[in-house]
Amino acid sequence: MTERLGLRKQKKFRARQTILNAAARQFELHGFANTSIAGIMQAAGLGVGTFYNYFSSKDDVLLTLSKNLRAEVEKNLSAFGAEEKSSPELLELCCICTARLIDENRFILPLFISASEHSDKPEQIPQSLSPGFRELFEEIILRGQERGEFRSDVPPNIISEMIHSIYQTTAFSKLNLPFQENIRLKVKILLDGIRTR
Repeated sequence: MTERLGLRKQKKFRARQTILNAAARQFELHGFANTSIAGIMQAAGLGVGTFYNYFSSKDDVLLTLSKNLRAEVEKNLSAFGAEEKSSPELLELCCICTARLIDENRFILPLFISASEHSDKPEQIPQSLSPGFRELFEEIILRGQERGEFRSDVPPNIISEMIHSIYQTTAFSKLNLPFQENIRLKVKILLDGIRTR
């Protein structure tokens, strides 16, 4: 009996992952607004009814994908010894990890900008459908201010909002620069402005 429950859990996990992977591909190919649940499930090779065993809406799928990206950033920061780094080093590393993941999952950034316009229940969707990067940036900035590594005359939420907006503006940049390099240079300028002298 236990073995059967284990197999059932594995099957459910695989089906959920299949739906998430298919949704990510469809969002990237067609955009969030032009992707239907039926299209996701067709790409997943599963019936439409199966979708609702795992997710309540497209927005729910997007939020799950977004949270997975934040978890990946946190995992990368841990792997690079986040606790031993200075706050400026940690913030730069966090921004670079975030840029890499967004660059590898390009469907997600435009969705931060447009998905809330297409939500059935905007009150249940976090601001800009963010995976929480802004909050992660803010935690690092606050840590840096407490340690005297960052200026304290500007609130952490203002600085984190500026960093978060770098990703949005870079998505629309016409400069002949790769996405990650564009982010890296902009973050370097911002870090120079918030470090204590």
